[in-house]
Amino acid sequence: MEKAGDKTSEQRLLKQLRERGLVQGDRSVWGKPALRVIEAGHEPQALMAASALQRRFVACAHGTPCTGQDLCASWVEQAFSRLGLGVVLGSAAELYDGYCHYDDTADLKVGMIVATPQHPYSAQGLRHGHVGIYVGDGLVMDSVESGVRKVPLLLWLSAYGLMADPRWGWLGSLGLSS
Repeated sequence: MEKAGDKTSEQRLLKQLRERGLVQGDRSVWGKPALRVIEAGHEPQALMAASALQRRFVACAHGTPCTGQDLCASWVEQAFSRLGLGVVLGSAAELYDGYCHYDDTADLKVGMIVATPQHPYSAQGLRHGHVGIYVGDGLVMDSVESGVRKVPLLLWLSAYGLMADPRWGWLGSLGLSS
């Protein structure tokens, strides 16, 4: 699951968070872990273990262009609508409250949304949170100001989980794995 260089990335993230005054020691200033971990036996689903519909959602995510600054939920919703299963609307915080009920990474499946109800990086993040899509193999895709990106799950959980615990679930309560 982890790739070479992840420890370097973790140290770089910790350094940046400390420089911003968001982390002291091994905790955020809000009391959350500075770095998240995946316990042995709690690995999320790999892309190759995903159903055809889950893999199609990942392909839809790859084909969905960036929606712009502070529009992460819109990007997720547009990628999901490409599946033809309907439209789900809401801010990242609303998607978190409505659909993200899991917090054990063993329950994290390809195509689930990964969200947090707030983060400290912008005024909109404080109000609306952030959301992305788990695309398997320890990676999350999301839409940020600079574009659509893929980031390691552990770094995403650590960076966006400083104020509140990230959770995941099926958008619209529509499980794609069966």
